[in-house]
Amino acid sequence: MKKAIVLAALMLFAVAGTAQAGETLKLLTWKGYAPKALMDKFEKETGIKVEATYSNNEEMIAKLRATRGAGFDLAQPSQDRISSVQEKFKIYQPMDYSKIDSKLFIPSMLEAVKKNTLVAGKSHAVPFCWGTSGLIVNSAKAPGVDSYKALLDTKYKGRVSYRVKRPTLIAMGFALGYDPFALYKDPAAYQAMLDKIESELIKAKPVVKNYWANGDALLESMRSGEVFVAMAWDNGGWKLHTENPAIDFVAPKEGALGWIDTFAIPAKAENLDAAYKWINFIMKPENAGYFTSQEKAPTASQGANKYVDPEVAANFERSFPQAVIDNIKWYPPVPTKLESMEGRTLDRVKASN
Repeated sequence: MKKAIVLAALMLFAVAGTAQAGETLKLLTWKGYAPKALMDKFEKETGIKVEATYSNNEEMIAKLRATRGAGFDLAQPSQDRISSVQEKFKIYQPMDYSKIDSKLFIPSMLEAVKKNTLVAGKSHAVPFCWGTSGLIVNSAKAPGVDSYKALLDTKYKGRVSYRVKRPTLIAMGFALGYDPFALYKDPAAYQAMLDKIESELIKAKPVVKNYWANGDALLESMRSGEVFVAMAWDNGGWKLHTENPAIDFVAPKEGALGWIDTFAIPAKAENLDAAYKWINFIMKPENAGYFTSQEKAPTASQGANKYVDPEVAANFERSFPQAVIDNIKWYPPVPTKLESMEGRTLDRVKASN
């Protein structure tokens, strides 16, 4: 009898050991954010298999709303899509920053994400990767451009392009001396800013060659020399720079506009330990550098640049010295009602002659 009990105990330990070896992290993320080489490396180091489901902001919210925050251990929403969703649906849980190695993060980005995901006194995310919009400038045709005001400058009449979208309104707000993000809580003041921007954009319509809607079309108009100055994303400028060194991304002196994708933990995550291990693993400079080389997207990892492919790293080092990074205007959460106000302003700009 005693022998049978011992055998049963040994079998239970064996089963338990198998379960540990088969541990899984269920990750809800964007395509490309979990390279296979890094998932394999993580499994080899920890014994935890990463099961990635690829999605986008809208789908992440929908999936987590449907399950009230269950089904995944870790998600990667953009920072400006967390707090308003959390206030309403409570699909995330507060981040336990004692389990995060803060030294792995660029301090200004970590603090920005903490601030912008604050709900009920607790923050809900850490940064993963980021990008910006600013200016793409042909310096042979428009030397010295370093401000969003160039988009209004008659010196470049017929040679300017931008989207009629909210980033243009935010950029022009900064260019005209406002702090649009500080006005988010004052709709009347925000509307007054929008009215001023609308007036300036309509007055400067002769400066505009086109309002671009397709990124490839914009790049072609800059290649051909039709457009000298455009408002666009950083990686578009870097792509053109490889073809023509006179064209490059320029972070305006008012500050490039930055987006950040994050890590956030769903409310009913089951494998918290694996979630925090993955965050600390992928933010190690050597792993973050590998991600950046593969996806051409910078991360919030402190010191990752020395592990990035030299050609990719040259873009970041040229465009984003530390002072420029510190001047990036990171998008805070957008109050819903402001988007409708912005939409009406944009419609009037498009419709005006």
